[in-house]
Amino acid sequence: MVDPTEHPVLSALSIILILVIVRSLYLSAQSYQLAKSLGCEPGVYGRSGPFGLGFFFKAAKAAREGTRMQLHENLYKVHGNTFKQRIPSNEIVFTIDPENVKAILTSQFHDFGLGHRAKTFWPLLGDGIFNADGHLWSHARTLLRPQFTKDQVADLQLMDEHIADFMTKIPRDKSLFDIQPLFFSFTNDSSTHFLFGESLAHSKNLSGTTDAAQFGRAFDKSLEWLSRRVTAQSLSFLVDQNDEYTSACKYVHDIADRYVRLALESRNQEKKSDRYVFLQALANDTQDPKVLRDNILNLLIAGRDTTASLLSSVLFYLSHAPAVWQRLHREIIDEYGDAGNPTGEITHAKIKNMRYLRYVLNEALRLMPPVPINSRMAVHDTSLPRGGGPDGKSPIFVKKGTVIPFSLYSMHRRTDIWGPDAEEFRPERWEENSTSRIWEYIPFNGGPRICLGQQYALIEASYMLIRLAQNFDTLENDGGSPVPDAKMDLTLTHRNGVHVRLYSKGAQ
Repeated sequence: MVDPTEHPVLSALSIILILVIVRSLYLSAQSYQLAKSLGCEPGVYGRSGPFGLGFFFKAAKAAREGTRMQLHENLYKVHGNTFKQRIPSNEIVFTIDPENVKAILTSQFHDFGLGHRAKTFWPLLGDGIFNADGHLWSHARTLLRPQFTKDQVADLQLMDEHIADFMTKIPRDKSLFDIQPLFFSFTNDSSTHFLFGESLAHSKNLSGTTDAAQFGRAFDKSLEWLSRRVTAQSLSFLVDQNDEYTSACKYVHDIADRYVRLALESRNQEKKSDRYVFLQALANDTQDPKVLRDNILNLLIAGRDTTASLLSSVLFYLSHAPAVWQRLHREIIDEYGDAGNPTGEITHAKIKNMRYLRYVLNEALRLMPPVPINSRMAVHDTSLPRGGGPDGKSPIFVKKGTVIPFSLYSMHRRTDIWGPDAEEFRPERWEENSTSRIWEYIPFNGGPRICLGQQYALIEASYMLIRLAQNFDTLENDGGSPVPDAKMDLTLTHRNGVHVRLYSKGAQ
């Protein structure tokens, strides 16, 4: 028999193991008592495999292939609206219950944080508003919010400059073309113009070419790797941060840093642009270059990727719904005339009063939310209102460190909320049902972290659709499936593009 006194290392390890077991049992008993006091009942567990490895590898594969939405959708169909899964070193609670989402985003806001997301996104986004928690987030929101109350934020004249360039890229021979990359190019140009004071399409690098294309590729590559890493949660270190990812982040930072320097120099020299420039306005409130860079890149994701995603989805659905396109086209032409015979000034107020246009945007945002999956992590032991018990209507216990993904893509398609035609593109549902859908429909998030740029995005998308309708009366698709093949990195795109024809019947 081994004498422990002769093997001090073995003795120490035995003591540590005993302490770990005792602590685990104590915490489990504590959690049980807390869950009982909160009225929680056990929830449903999905199959995760030994140590959660089976589900972990399935989720990693979905992240690589851009099919996380489809994976989550299938899981909800099998396990219900709220259920649990295990991965190594962690537990996940999936939910598409509006009551749970409401609790996470409002009534229990302080029970949840971004968790691993902040660390995972940090190489690109730093401590900007979308990537910050606690006092860092409060500071970023305090800094940015006043800028979004200004009328000049959605500058229609600036948008017009870039829409005019966009129109030159549309084939005039009725041929099919992929409009999705054109939308991303448009929002890249208009967003950098609005944020930096100069569109990257007009800036020249040392080789004499514009920065726009390379910046767009670098930004896309950075976001692709971030998407893979965030899926891994606490095991994100297993996702290789290779040279391609590192150099892409560096290129994006170098461009942003250049404009931050210009904004600070402009402030110091009191040389201001005649036009409102977001970065210059922000530099009046803080002169910290990193704070400026981090927040401007966070806003660029919203201004560039989400609006391009929305416009791509709108054109996809409109091309497969000729009656909807005709009604929308008629409403726009009646209000503003066509490009050759404009009859009214386009203003923010008029855009907001165009009901059917808003219904079309609402329906595209419902079916194809640009950020289709969001998530939070419990910062301490807590509960959610629903998901426990045989019927899933009792509270469910949530341990500290539990990750909670909530899929807007799936919640927006629940037939018990939206009806048997929930997966159909039908803008008329918004005029037929006046019932408030505050938590069943949240494409711009909700609560304290609701998207600051919501109105900017809606105005920009609306203005683009108005200009398209003024220039073209016919919109056709490529004859493919009316069901979009969606791909998700951090934001949603159409995997095979959006191939359409745009022309006017009277044009030669």
